[in-house]
Order: sequence, then C-alpha cells, then structure tokens
Amino acid sequence: MLQTQYEFTLPKGYMDEEGNFHKNGIMRLATAMDEIRAMRDPRVMQNPDYAAIIILSHVIIKLGSLPLVTVETIEKLFASDLKFLQEMYETLNGLEGPVVRVTCPYCGKEFTTEMDFKG
Repeated sequence: MLQTQYEFTLPKGYMDEEGNFHKNGIMRLATAMDEIRAMRDPRVMQNPDYAAIIILSHVIIKLGSLPLVTVETIEKLFASDLKFLQEMYETLNGLEGPVVRVTCPYCGKEFTTEMDFKG
C-alpha cells in the first residue's frame, strides 16, 4: 500500500500567538492541483519562490495542536524549519531521484544509492 502521509518533527518548532511551540506534524503527498493552485496565486506571479509557501500550507495537514495550517503559519516559521519542510516536500514528492537498495555484484555488499535518470 502506498504511504501518503508522513510524520515529521521540526528542528525548532512553530511558535503561536500565545508562545506555545508546535513541533510535530504530518505532511501528505502533493497532488497536481496543489501545484496548479499555487501557480495561479497572484503572490506567486509576482515572486515565483512564494509557491513553496502556498504549497506547504496545503500539504501540511497537521502541526501540533493548531486547528489549521495556513499560509500565514508557514510564513511565520523559523528559516531552518522552512528549509526542513521544503527538503521533506522535495524528497516525498519525487523531486529528487528515487533511492534504491542495491547489492554490489563483485563483493556482495548491500547499500542504498540514488537513481539518476538524467545520465
């Protein structure tokens, strides 16, 4: 069965208006509509890098005890937490090459490596 949701723990954590920290969350796999919706947003048209903020606000379905994760929530993350989530998103959604377990035909040692389809 395909896993579509992944738990995470932020390095620092999101601090809400009351000073409470929220570190644990769940990210789901992105859909094509998540990315299309972001590209249609006027903020992305002005600044393409803003797409990551919008997409993360859709694919993060839980963050601590917050009732909802919004664009404003993602905007207020510490930079290290934002970077962590962007890297997680890229890994989960296949923006990096898939990692496979292989066995060396010469020595028999098993290891993991990233498949490179670009040559």
